[in-house]
Amino acid sequence: MEQGTREELISRLVRAIGSVTTAHPLRVAVDGPPASGKTTLADELGAVLRAQGRHVVRATIDDFLFPRAQRYRRGQYSAEGCYFDAHDHAALRRVLLDPLGPGGEGTFQHAVYDSDTDTPSSPPATTAPADAVLLFDGVFLLRPELIDRWDLRIFVSVPFEQTVARARERGAALAGSTADTVQIERSWRHRYIPAQQLY
Repeated sequence: MEQGTREELISRLVRAIGSVTTAHPLRVAVDGPPASGKTTLADELGAVLRAQGRHVVRATIDDFLFPRAQRYRRGQYSAEGCYFDAHDHAALRRVLLDPLGPGGEGTFQHAVYDSDTDTPSSPPATTAPADAVLLFDGVFLLRPELIDRWDLRIFVSVPFEQTVARARERGAALAGSTADTVQIERSWRHRYIPAQQLY
């Protein structure tokens, strides 16, 4: 994407966020397949909004995972496991989306899981001002259990083959091993892409 086009996209999305008025913090979903650029987009939006004086809460679905044993109980390459067993949506609603939504008190937690230790996490609660913006990135955010919790929904659409290539590049940069890129490709072809198709 050309730089001018990217800047225009960010400007349009920031204007869209600014055009939505709620009596509680604005809850924005940034959804899309793995390796589609959701986190980067949410970070860019957050930087512009902060520069405009908005209070921004950044959070991600990766901090609302179930432990590995539950996520992979159907097998390492199960698409159904990826879609049904990976994320703790009840906790996401309870500690973040509902407190920031209509009738909520604005006091929230941004995580319930620590991926480094594969254990539950309980960070200190924080209170957001009513005009705050929650930018939440992740997969499967528009599923039935969550769709009514968002005040604005952004979906990052990228061809699946492009996400595979990005994941391989990212994996090679981190690990530098061909074996790792083979496993990444297998995960994408057998788990992540079929889970997106199921979604």
